[in-house]
Amino acid sequence: MNAISPAAVTEAADPGRVVLLTTSHRVAPGLLSWPAWQALHAADQVLCADGAHPQLPYLREAGITVSEAAPTAEELVDACAGGHTVVVVATGEGEPALTDGLARLAGSGRVQMPDLELLPASYDLPGARLLDLVQVMDRIRAECPWSSQQTHKGLAKYGIEEAYELVEAIEDGDRDELREELGDVLLQVVFHARIAEEDPEAPFSIDDVAATIVTKLIHRHPHVFGDETAATPEEVKAHWLRTKAVEKRRSSVTEGIPLHQPALALAAKLAARARSASLDIPLPTGEGIGYTLLALAAQAEREGTDPESTLRAAARAYRDAIREAEAEAE
Repeated sequence: MNAISPAAVTEAADPGRVVLLTTSHRVAPGLLSWPAWQALHAADQVLCADGAHPQLPYLREAGITVSEAAPTAEELVDACAGGHTVVVVATGEGEPALTDGLARLAGSGRVQMPDLELLPASYDLPGARLLDLVQVMDRIRAECPWSSQQTHKGLAKYGIEEAYELVEAIEDGDRDELREELGDVLLQVVFHARIAEEDPEAPFSIDDVAATIVTKLIHRHPHVFGDETAATPEEVKAHWLRTKAVEKRRSSVTEGIPLHQPALALAAKLAARARSASLDIPLPTGEGIGYTLLALAAQAEREGTDPESTLRAAARAYRDAIREAEAEAE
């Protein structure tokens, strides 16, 4: 395309139209909106600066002629003069140099500008950025000397740390910290799933992980996805416990309770399982503070209080008192 002077553009009776067509790399190439296909078929010219753009084979298969070109703003305005429509298939960067140039021409007031339209041809669905995370994790696993050597066991401690940091962000009420810590927890899931792909005997992927939890959620929410009804949180919990019992076919209500969780949380969970199963079992008695703490944890659970978070709140208050005393002593 040959550049022309802005003065020549002003002589055109109809300045034409520029359509900047954007696409998402998170959507399969060729899956474009109907307005996008209409604009492409009706255009006088279709331009793309990237000859390797993933959409080009599909556009050409649909009978659309695409020229590999990176016009300047002046060249593009010239190409539209006389009522022509030019579609620019944007690269991943979104053509900032071109759009900045068009903005400068429009701001000069000396050029009759074509109509400018931004047309998203494909949109990210909710959760689409998770695909980016999977791709990034895949590359890190392959190329990072540390990440490539990690195992499920080696990462276990980080999962515990990230979970506690998430709880702390929730209790602090810090929204920015909460968003970041949720990302750190999500990373643990994706990291473990990526490692699992390499298992020689029983590999699985992040898609398998997602499929498993989706199936579980649908099955355990018959009041949402089935014919059951539930009007209260208590009824929802009852549905959950019934379906879980059928799934697991456990011989004891204590099965599935992780014994490595904090002791207060463990004691409360055992008490909750016993109470849900209507098992009136006296608490064991013995000497030492452990049995006293067990009784307190069971009492807290019975009264609807989480002993772990309650004690943590009290400990934080104690920490603040210590800091105040230290400040006064200085």
